[in-house]
Amino acid sequence: MQRVGIIGGGAWGTALAVVARRAGRDVTLWALEPEVVAAINAQHRNPLYLPDVPLDPGIAAVSDMTKIAGADIILLVAPAQHVRSVCKTLAPQLKSGTPMVICAKGIERGTSALMTDVVTEALPQAAMMVLSGPTFAAEVARGLPTAITLGATDPIQARKVAEAISSPTFRPYLSDDVVGAEVGGAVKNVLAIGCGMADGKGLGANARAALLARGLAEIVRLAVARGGRPETLMGLSGLGDLVLTATSLQSRNYSLGVALGKGQTLDEVLGARRSVTEGVTTAEAVVTLAAKLKVDMPICAAIDRVLNHGASIDAMLKGLLERPLRDEVDAPTKRPS
Repeated sequence: MQRVGIIGGGAWGTALAVVARRAGRDVTLWALEPEVVAAINAQHRNPLYLPDVPLDPGIAAVSDMTKIAGADIILLVAPAQHVRSVCKTLAPQLKSGTPMVICAKGIERGTSALMTDVVTEALPQAAMMVLSGPTFAAEVARGLPTAITLGATDPIQARKVAEAISSPTFRPYLSDDVVGAEVGGAVKNVLAIGCGMADGKGLGANARAALLARGLAEIVRLAVARGGRPETLMGLSGLGDLVLTATSLQSRNYSLGVALGKGQTLDEVLGARRSVTEGVTTAEAVVTLAAKLKVDMPICAAIDRVLNHGASIDAMLKGLLERPLRDEVDAPTKRPS
């Protein structure tokens, strides 16, 4: 577990490179942009995505993704909608049993597949895991205290990976509920946009708290329908990640929602950004998956209508408030076997 490969040279991929190097690992990072590769190798900085964080000279950057395939651990930090193509590139060179740690948070548009489904299909030889939780890249890179969930079905392999990347300021907690950890990380991005919309409209802290609480109920419903456990969503990869992402302007998803609430168009906001805002594409996939599983997710559906179907924020909020009264707690249901 000495050689760590990282696919994705954005802020989170770069921060994880810092984490792995801080833990004493040999780190190689693949980045799409040639200027990022050149800057990391020559200046030991990532000027496009994490400009204020100096990088250890032991972090090497490459433009050829196949050079990552021989690593002992691979952290997959590509945007969710590109995970499938990345896996296809790696497939011919990847050794059987290599831990493939999914760090992307999203659901595939068009197929409604979780990232674990995508990786299992494209890289059946990999030992698939999920890293998810409340993490702002800049804080992680600066060494501020961070706790995160590492979901895996093989506890022995998971512990080896956790030990390889942990440090006094980066603490992975192990979970065997891979689906729960993944659903929490994906859906919270959609809900963060909704909370940002409400705050941009000046609706107050009460409204944001209501969206957080009822949004968490939607995450739990979807996770359970996919075979996850409710208690997982009360932890770091559910409640923890949701609170972080839906309350701070450091969050790309929340800040996008705030901008929309203040009157900017989606094209205007996205056009001014280099980094991917995962919640925009995930919203449609969440709604499609919920429909397939017959899961009620009115908040996510309303946010999707604004992002992808031209609905106004005022109409979205009015529709949510006019829904029929109901019990707060869902009736118990059996998890799929």
